[in-house]
Amino acid sequence: MTAFNDIRHKIFRIIEPAQSPSDIVSYIYDLLMLAAIFMGIAPLMFKEQTPFLRLIDDLSLSWFVVDYVLRWLTADMHGRHKGIRAFILYPFTINAILDLLSILPSLTTVLNKSLKLLRLTRLLKIIRIYRVVRYFEPLQIIIAVLRKEGRVLMAVLNLALFYIFVTALVMFNVEYENELEGQEPMFATIFDAMYWSACTLTTVGYGDIYPVSSVGRLISMISAIVGVAIIALPSGVITGGYMDELRLRREKSTKQKKEKQENLLSSS
Repeated sequence: MTAFNDIRHKIFRIIEPAQSPSDIVSYIYDLLMLAAIFMGIAPLMFKEQTPFLRLIDDLSLSWFVVDYVLRWLTADMHGRHKGIRAFILYPFTINAILDLLSILPSLTTVLNKSLKLLRLTRLLKIIRIYRVVRYFEPLQIIIAVLRKEGRVLMAVLNLALFYIFVTALVMFNVEYENELEGQEPMFATIFDAMYWSACTLTTVGYGDIYPVSSVGRLISMISAIVGVAIIALPSGVITGGYMDELRLRREKSTKQKKEKQENLLSSS
């Protein structure tokens, strides 16, 4: 049993993202996983599935299945739960569910060749992109920042939604009054007004819907100025949080290197 646990510990160190370039085996595994991820996404770039693309998808699927099994085998080492409970609850964790969703499309396509199912599985395969997060540190930092600054960002989101609703409501009624005067309706429904408001907030400005009255254009100008200010809020929060998280990770890495060097000196 001890030998089996030792093997599981070695597997765990390999499948987890490499912490340093010295973890050669883990680093190679990470590269293979990234290759499998991009191989799994490649067929989505083509409308027709050739035998070569299906072969690529099958190879990617095989690696995903192996990774899923290995992570389940070491479930008690990378979660909050220990013992048999960890193995029972692992399939219900978020990462395991996403991993399974990235595997099932290829399996269901093999079992059922119907056109509707094929279209559905093509969409589900996009989930495979999320796996890149495990091996791409900048994305990990962004996720950490979103978790830390969640309350602030949620407040900004609520403010933005409130802005979209109020501006859309005002614009819809202003343009409705002008529609009664015989002008062509640009804001036919409240949804059209909310769509316009969201585009204005994000400064996208598609130009397919726009105010035609003088009052509507004045409101649009004010809305655009306020929208730029609202959009700038989360940008500052995320940028500041990103720099802080990056600094903390560097300090942690430096501390670990010093401790490692001190341990080597003490052992010698």
